[in-house]
Amino acid sequence: MIPVLTLEELMARRDAAAEDLEEIRLRVREILASVRAEGDAALLRWTRRLDGVELERPALPERWRQKAREAVHPAFVASLKKAADRIRRFHEQQRQRSWMHTEENGTILGQLVRPLERVGVYVPGGKAAYPSSVLMNVIPAQVAGVPEIVLVTPPHPDGISPHVLAAAELLGIEEIYCVGGAQAVAALAYGTESVRPVDKIVGPGNIYVALAKREVFGQVGIDLIAGPSEVVVVGDGTVSPAYAASDLLAQAEHDPMASAILIATDEAWAFAVRSEAERQLATLSRAAIARQSLEERGGILLMPDLTQAVAAANRLAPEHLELLIADPWSWLPQIKHAGAVFLGANSPEPVGDYLAGPNHVLPTGGTARFASALSVDDFVKKTSLIACSEPLFREVAEDVIRLAQAEGLDAHAKSIEIRFHQGTGMNPSERMSE
Repeated sequence: MIPVLTLEELMARRDAAAEDLEEIRLRVREILASVRAEGDAALLRWTRRLDGVELERPALPERWRQKAREAVHPAFVASLKKAADRIRRFHEQQRQRSWMHTEENGTILGQLVRPLERVGVYVPGGKAAYPSSVLMNVIPAQVAGVPEIVLVTPPHPDGISPHVLAAAELLGIEEIYCVGGAQAVAALAYGTESVRPVDKIVGPGNIYVALAKREVFGQVGIDLIAGPSEVVVVGDGTVSPAYAASDLLAQAEHDPMASAILIATDEAWAFAVRSEAERQLATLSRAAIARQSLEERGGILLMPDLTQAVAAANRLAPEHLELLIADPWSWLPQIKHAGAVFLGANSPEPVGDYLAGPNHVLPTGGTARFASALSVDDFVKKTSLIACSEPLFREVAEDVIRLAQAEGLDAHAKSIEIRFHQGTGMNPSERMSE
């Protein structure tokens, strides 16, 4: 049963360490170091030890690819294509272009926008397979123009999820490796005999993957450190309790560490939601996981009005925020911190997970206070362009020298002085002393 808690108790639940991270961090470092030193040999050894799969090489065997093609129903591929089309259209709106501006004095300033050259996408394959993660991570990279995209995903004894491979094939991803966990992150970051290193690693994973990404950051770029998935549902009693209950369960079934929180202004409605969640639990194949999540990481928060309910949601800064209220648009301006906001009864969070269009790779654990959804921007780099005209150089020379000298950087000042002297016959430092 979902407990009724205070905001402080909910915050404490979220922030409490659920695992011995230091012990896991040491194991992750061991895995990273071994792959960096031994390459494919360590990669295959960890795959055998942790996944129970004996591979001859990391690359996806063609027989597994063919087996996946035969296992996927055409109707699934059609749904996958519809989702991909919507996701692509949304992300195309995010595309930025290089620009330049010429000032009256002839100085040219601008910004060059260039795609990353090689990106690694991690696709989870532990408790469940996620073809949607393929779409959400690969499509913005393709829209950005990344020429090389490589996919890694943990294998099972009978191969790779056919649905994951169907998504990869739909998007034209050929370079796929049957490795997961921290060892896959190591291969992408450092390279092995089979896997060339990438410039950036994106995609969600378990705690080993998250900590491995943190360890290799700097050697490569990463998207974000994703924690357990979470939803906050704000309700005023005007939407069916069955809707709210099903949305909480949709989040809870991800993982025992997932967080599903109801913030309600109507106490009777809140308890109706809890009763409905109990009823629906009995129908779920992942009921045990969902129940553990709701009891240990979920909660009901009762608030006297929507002003305080929204304030509590902002304090939690959730990955997903649902506004199941009579007039959600009027409250949207008050939402300050959320990875994604879902407005109204017809916008359940699973629509965003799969097919609406916006990216489902979102900041978790309160990091929506400063972080954003995965986007095309994550797959480009921006280079400043400066072509200073002689008139502008003359205009700013004294100011640059003055600022450089204040910082004790004489060579910076002389870099300006030598140009000014050769161009005018007068050292700007002499003019400054006049």
